[in-house]
Amino acid sequence: MLTPEDLISFEERVANAFNAGLIRAPIHLHYGNEDALIEIFAKIRTQDWVFSTWRSHYHCLLKGVDRDQLYDSILKGNSIALCFPEHRIFSSAIVGGNVPIALGTAMAMKMRAEDAKVFCFVGDMTAESGLFHESLKYAKNNALPISFMIEDNGMSVMTDTFSTWGQDASTYATSSDPYITYYQYSNKYPHSGAGVRVQF
Repeated sequence: MLTPEDLISFEERVANAFNAGLIRAPIHLHYGNEDALIEIFAKIRTQDWVFSTWRSHYHCLLKGVDRDQLYDSILKGNSIALCFPEHRIFSSAIVGGNVPIALGTAMAMKMRAEDAKVFCFVGDMTAESGLFHESLKYAKNNALPISFMIEDNGMSVMTDTFSTWGQDASTYATSSDPYITYYQYSNKYPHSGAGVRVQF
């Protein structure tokens, strides 16, 4: 089982490589949500699918992707679109792009009576979008084997999520919906990059 220190040291390795100019493509780093993710992934089995966003390094590690294989893929420029089908993990750089794919996968699992579940990770801004609301409603109305994990760091790109919508907090901050797992965290890294090298 990976520890918070394992996860943090991996991101620091990626951050150092990015700031040294070894990674030419965008990166989005985790920090501050290690304990929350370790708790979530304790419930995710080998046969379950994980659908992630452009910030997926921790998700990949916790799903079982080898850290050297993951690091090599990030060095090649794949940080925001990491996909390892052999580990049943898919990530998308498109805002909300993973949600309908996760929904369709859950529907296929139900049709096949497969012993597996989908875990779909989204950010706080995606969780406020129409795409997310419609997908959640469809999943609930059709009793699909899917859980939506909302990772709230309060930012969408460089914009405060909730002032954008004229609200004080996430719609799901106090939700008791069994299809939703919500947690809030603060990231020491900027939305994109590692805080030293400027990238355009």
